[in-house]
Amino acid sequence: MSGVELAVQRRLFELQDVKYREFQSRLMPTVDPETVIGVRMPELRRLAREFSKTSQAAEFLNTLPHRYYEENNLHGLLLERIDDYDRLIAALDTFLPYVDNWATCDLMRPRAFKNHLPELVIKIREWLVSGSTYTVRFGIEMLMSFYLDGHFKPEYLELVASIRSQKYYVNMMIAWYFATALAKQYDAAILYIEGHRLEGWAHNKTIQKAIESYRITDEQKEYLRTLKV
Repeated sequence: MSGVELAVQRRLFELQDVKYREFQSRLMPTVDPETVIGVRMPELRRLAREFSKTSQAAEFLNTLPHRYYEENNLHGLLLERIDDYDRLIAALDTFLPYVDNWATCDLMRPRAFKNHLPELVIKIREWLVSGSTYTVRFGIEMLMSFYLDGHFKPEYLELVASIRSQKYYVNMMIAWYFATALAKQYDAAILYIEGHRLEGWAHNKTIQKAIESYRITDEQKEYLRTLKV
C-alpha cells in the first residue's frame, strides 16, 4: 500500500459516522459492508476539494484498485474536477472497470464534459457497448445528464433503447433515462413506449417512474397507465 493511500484511508476513518455506515451499506447490496467506512457525502466532497489541490491527488488516482467504497467515491469526485478533456477520458477509462456499485457510478458529473459534447457522445457510444455493468450505466447517465435538453437528438433514444442487458442496474438506468426523456422530450420518447421498444421490466419501470414525476402532466400519466404490459 502506498503512503498516499494509507494517508487517505486514515483521513476517511477520521470522518467516519458508524450509523451512516450501516444505513449506506443497506442501500448497496453489491458492496461488501466491510469495505464501507461511513463518510457522509458533504464531508467527502469537502475532502475532494482540499485534496485536489495537493500533489498527492494524482498519485492517488494512479493507485487502483482501492480497498474502500469511500476511496472509490473520492476517486470519482477527483475525476469530476479534471478540466482537461483528454486526460479526463483516459482517467475514466482506467477507473470505470473498478466501479462496483450504483452510488459511485452515479455521483460523477464531470464539469469538463459541458464543453466537449460533440466528442463526448462518440465516447458514450463506446461505453454503451462495453458490456461492463457500471460503464454502460455511466454512459446512459451521461446521455441523460447532457443530451436531453438543447443538445437532444432523437437518435440518442435509439442508443439506449437498443441496449439489452440482464443486469438490474443497467435496466434501472434505462428506465430512469426514458422517464426523464418523457419529461423533457415527450413527443419523441413516447414513441418508444407506444412501440414497446424496451424490454418488459424496463418498459413498466419507465412508466412507473414517469407517473411518479411532477414533470409529467396528469393527462400524460393517464395515457401512460394504458401502455403497461
